[in-house]
Amino acid sequence: MPHLTIEYSSNLDAEIDIGRLVAAMHESAIGIEALPIGGIRTRAVRRDFYEIADGHPDNTFINVTLRIAEGRSLDVRKRIGETLFRTLRTTVNSVYEKRPMALSLEIQEIDPETRWKQGNIREYMARRSN
Repeated sequence: MPHLTIEYSSNLDAEIDIGRLVAAMHESAIGIEALPIGGIRTRAVRRDFYEIADGHPDNTFINVTLRIAEGRSLDVRKRIGETLFRTLRTTVNSVYEKRPMALSLEIQEIDPETRWKQGNIREYMARRSN
């Protein structure tokens, strides 16, 4: 149940193809063996109201949060984070080089005692592959 959420400041709309960023991060996650493909969900959330550092209007941010089920070792979580952060940096590098930008990525483990879920995507995936 890996969920990637990409938050970004709205002042990046004209410079970054957010659909491309979502696709790049999703493909990167799919390529990580420790993340089950049937559970990966990637989405972007534009933030219209924000203050960054000194409040200058040129300041931008992208924050990625990966929420995963418990059970992966620290080394595995670090490798996942490094892979995804490398993808993020590579995808936005041309804008990062010319704009003040804060990039961040955090992995959060979900407590199974306080999670409820239901889905049938894996069954549909199995049918499509036949």
